[in-house]
Amino acid sequence: MDRRNFLRATAAVTIMVANGQVWRAFAQDDIHTEIPDGPEFEPWRTWNQDAQVGSLALVRAAILSANCFNTQPWLFKVTDQQIEVYADSKRNLGAFDPYLREMHFSLGCALENLMLTAAANGYKVSLSYVSSALKPPPADGAPELAARIDVGRGAPKRGGELYDAIPHRHTNRNRFDPQRPLPPAFIDQVRALKEDDVRVFTFVGPEQVGKVADAVADATVELNSDPEVQKGTRPWIRTTREQQRELRDGSFVEAGVNARTTPTAYRDLMKTAPVFGLIAVRDRYDRAQTMRAGRVWQRAHLLATARHIAARPANGSVELIDHQRDKGQPAKSAETLAQFTGDASWQPTFMFYMGYALRLAPASPRRDIDTVRIL
Repeated sequence: MDRRNFLRATAAVTIMVANGQVWRAFAQDDIHTEIPDGPEFEPWRTWNQDAQVGSLALVRAAILSANCFNTQPWLFKVTDQQIEVYADSKRNLGAFDPYLREMHFSLGCALENLMLTAAANGYKVSLSYVSSALKPPPADGAPELAARIDVGRGAPKRGGELYDAIPHRHTNRNRFDPQRPLPPAFIDQVRALKEDDVRVFTFVGPEQVGKVADAVADATVELNSDPEVQKGTRPWIRTTREQQRELRDGSFVEAGVNARTTPTAYRDLMKTAPVFGLIAVRDRYDRAQTMRAGRVWQRAHLLATARHIAARPANGSVELIDHQRDKGQPAKSAETLAQFTGDASWQPTFMFYMGYALRLAPASPRRDIDTVRIL
């Protein structure tokens, strides 16, 4: 019943086998040791090849960001003076994301990578969001402008640990080590991350994590029981390496290797994490706030990556809020999450958990930069 399938790999001390590929252990100083061969993974290798050449360097970093179901729902119009970021409405998830909230959250993640790369490559940038209420995708699937970044030359700055982590950030869907707590100072740093009208809540320890995990697991079961939700996500499932190489997007589920998790397995998996997190905004259906929340999540995941901490979204409860709203049902999922935050004025838009992983996380495919450019 989980919306994603877990990669089941055989791990060794320095070698990992996953999806028929041989992987070496994580190496901060050599991106080629963690990315397998194939054109679908090449953007992870070439992400900074345009550094000091043009603003395409910013877009190359943006497309490596976290995004829901690996839909990569972005388009970019690039000039020397400006980058426009569009929501690619045709890449929507149907009833799974009826208001395009997940789509715009993903755009926020891309904006964070872009802004970090701008500073590291000597650009002065000014970001402005297109403010409006989130709504269903347009009938014609036309791209919708979401943000503009004015670009000018400035003095290069040291990239820092978040910038350095960009090509190493991968979502980890494996079990975490339940006996190894996260450093309190790191948890404090995650909790302190913010943008305007964005706040992070954290839940630490088996009791708190267990309660949140139970709520997420129950919500995920209810959400995925709707055939229309399944219809929305089904086009983004890739079942062969050939599909993955051809389409360069979506969630990979290899027949005979991966098995769909049961509700109990998903619940138990989440409970291996020492920390659960929740990102909230003042208005869940405000486009700008949603994108700012995405920036916060990307920042949190990059920070975790820099500290060799794994992270994974677990957003079924928030997706159920969208579902109940879209169906005109009582807002039970929102009421449940308000019990955790203790403040209903903060509206959850994203949930995640973190911990020390027992296996490495593989990179996901990415489309070529020419595919995501508007010329």
